[in-house]
Amino acid sequence: MTRKPELKGRPELRGRAARLAHLLPTGRAQAARTPFVLLVVVLLGGGLIGLLVLNSALSEGAFRLDDLQRETKELTDEEQALRRDIDAYSAPDALQRRARELGMVPGGDPAFLGPDGKVKGVPGEASAARAPLVLAPEALATATAPPPSPEPSPRFPHASTPGR
Repeated sequence: MTRKPELKGRPELRGRAARLAHLLPTGRAQAARTPFVLLVVVLLGGGLIGLLVLNSALSEGAFRLDDLQRETKELTDEEQALRRDIDAYSAPDALQRRARELGMVPGGDPAFLGPDGKVKGVPGEASAARAPLVLAPEALATATAPPPSPEPSPRFPHASTPGR
């Protein structure tokens, strides 16, 4: 038998050990691991950076959502306050008080036009001496006092709708 020289510090192996030795990596195999390790490190680093960017974007979205929810709540509160104001202005006693401030009086008896053009009913003039038709419960206490009489307007003694 001829002896083979030892390969890089390895003792010469025989039989089964020699066959198994061919399966073990040599020095070149160590160099092939380096690109794989670098690839794994780059992938892990890229994944971490990607997670950081994703987390930052989600945090920004959460802050924006919080701001929009706060703004929605403020606008809802403002809308409710405006609705309360509208309800207060459209209450019957408020309308009646504002109409009296403007010098308006309750209307007289109405007349109606039929489809044939005939007038049905006798129209009556509006007078300040009439009591209001609708009284709110709060206004009943003040209804016993006579309403303030508005100054008569001499410019328009008989108001009519122009063009009719």
